[in-house]
Amino acid sequence: MNNSQYKYIGLDVHQATTSIAVLDAKGTLLMDVTIAMQASTLLEFLGGLQGTLQLTFEEGTQAAWLCDLLSPRVKKVVVCDPRYNSLLKSGNKNDRIDARKLADLLRTGMLRPVYHAPGSGGRRLQELSRSYFTLVQDTTRVMNRLKAIFRSRGIVCRGSRVYATAARTHWLQQLREPGTRQRAALLYQQLDFLQALRREARRALLAVSRKHPAHRVLLGVPGLGPIRVALLLARMQTPHRFRTKRHLWAYAGLGLVTRTSADYRIGPGGLERSRKPVAVRGLNQNHNHDLKEVFKSAALRASRLPGPWREFFTARVAQGMKPELARLTLARKLAAITLTLWKKGESYDDQKLIAQAA
Repeated sequence: MNNSQYKYIGLDVHQATTSIAVLDAKGTLLMDVTIAMQASTLLEFLGGLQGTLQLTFEEGTQAAWLCDLLSPRVKKVVVCDPRYNSLLKSGNKNDRIDARKLADLLRTGMLRPVYHAPGSGGRRLQELSRSYFTLVQDTTRVMNRLKAIFRSRGIVCRGSRVYATAARTHWLQQLREPGTRQRAALLYQQLDFLQALRREARRALLAVSRKHPAHRVLLGVPGLGPIRVALLLARMQTPHRFRTKRHLWAYAGLGLVTRTSADYRIGPGGLERSRKPVAVRGLNQNHNHDLKEVFKSAALRASRLPGPWREFFTARVAQGMKPELARLTLARKLAAITLTLWKKGESYDDQKLIAQAA
């Protein structure tokens, strides 16, 4: 197809309106409009354009909805990461300029895409996992507030006894001030309500997760219980978005950041690579925090269960490796095995792991 038929569309999305810029293959501005942020208006606008359409907009709260809405109408949709759009931060800035710059970055292939699964097949599992995560965080926040009340009054409240329903009267009686006692009682009521919602969200999440074809495969990996498997399915969606284990490590915050300079030198035989060691600067900061928590907690559990994983962990510690670094190595291995088994659809086998180690 002739490149002159390609059109590159940049959308600067806002709650009420959307600024749209349309460029041709040479970068010439063909159209620059602002329309209402409505599904019917967007579809009507795209329906009036001819040629092969490619479209981009930045990741945001409306990105998933826009991706599902506009993907059937254009050849390609790129949801881009705004943190890497340095061109948008330079020079003058307004909605129309931003839309034009986005279209030009799409035309020149300078955008960093954000993965969005085609269609809405895994959307229910994603939303249920977000609900469960939110309720876990809210429950933890209320529990911390309760303990803070007792600690502020010099009352020792170690462990989880302070949350027990049968002992709440005993704990409330230790608070002499009526206002403080009433505040703690309200927090207890809030905790009961959140725990009930958390159990309901957990049941719904596990029910949907069990229907996934990869559920049984991932459940066999050491350290991955039903909740971690459900969160993996919701966050990763498909293993084929990661070409190698290193791509998954970077996405899960388990990738090493290295720094080096002056990599080559002129030797007797001409150009040769320098042998100086690569400097490791820790783990990558741009990652999915929920996925990192899943693999790190799975590694912690696997290092405590009897089997080759605990033997691997204890052997590394005996060799002088710090326990936290040994658990990090364990998490990276678990992530690599998870990716391989999910891609191949094979069940986990301890004997294969032992044979590879040997």
